[in-house]
Amino acid sequence: MNYPTQFDPAMQLTQLWPLIVYCLAVLGLIALMLGLSYFLGQRRRDPATDEPYESGIVSQGSARLRLSVAYYLVAILFIVFDLEAIYLFSWAIAFREAGLLGFVEATIFIVILLVGLIYLWRLGALDWGGKQQSRMESGDNQ
Repeated sequence: MNYPTQFDPAMQLTQLWPLIVYCLAVLGLIALMLGLSYFLGQRRRDPATDEPYESGIVSQGSARLRLSVAYYLVAILFIVFDLEAIYLFSWAIAFREAGLLGFVEATIFIVILLVGLIYLWRLGALDWGGKQQSRMESGDNQ
């Protein structure tokens, strides 16, 4: 390709015009949606509008829900192991280009994941109620 040696503003503008048109279209669409929601939206306010979960039903009790830490732990572990699956998928796509060295690296990666999973399993991080719940029910807090 023949690249220009000097800065050419006309060439820069011709290369950037699709991006400029796209940005203007997005801003126009945002303005259109905000304007339509303002003009077509509801004008009256009910007493229940300011309540949590403004569904028109007055809430009873606290809006706070206590979840176990185990729920968050399992969610984080799922995200971690799910992201590892993405790395393995990209390795599978480039399998031929990676060659034997790529295969060895992917095998080491899988072994490290399995060791981590076994460690978490033995630690009890994946138990939803087994030993910990039975200890609490029996009153044995050690």
